Amino acid sequence: QVQLVESGGGLVQAGGSLRLSCSVSGRAGSSRAMGWFRQAPGKEREFVAAISWSGVNTYYADSVKGRFTISRDNAKNTMYLQMNGLKAEDTAVYYCAGRQSLRATMGTSDYDYWGQGTQVTVSS
Repeated sequence: QVQLVESGGGLVQAGGSLRLSCSVSGRAGSSRAMGWFRQAPGKEREFVAAISWSGVNTYYADSVKGRFTISRDNAKNTMYLQMNGLKAEDTAVYYCAGRQSLRATMGTSDYDYWGQGTQVTVSS
């Protein structure tokens, strides 16, 4: 069993920054490539960023490229999402996800494990 727990969400003004964390426990070694997704009210869950097991390969949605940075610390079983230059349209529940494969992907259905989500609200 793998558990993913997000933290770091909150309310921030437009232009501000937040850092999300995703802690992996249980059979942490089963969650290799990881990603961040988000879901705004009335919208489908969408890809934000992903990172390979080694951390060498990273991928971003066009909407966050240049503003968000994904990283991981495998020794701590933790993944991060540094969000800068936040906009009102970034408001959503942010989910971390893990998959057994080493390779990061952008597809929601590719991920095997999911956290409960953390709310990010950006006021304009």
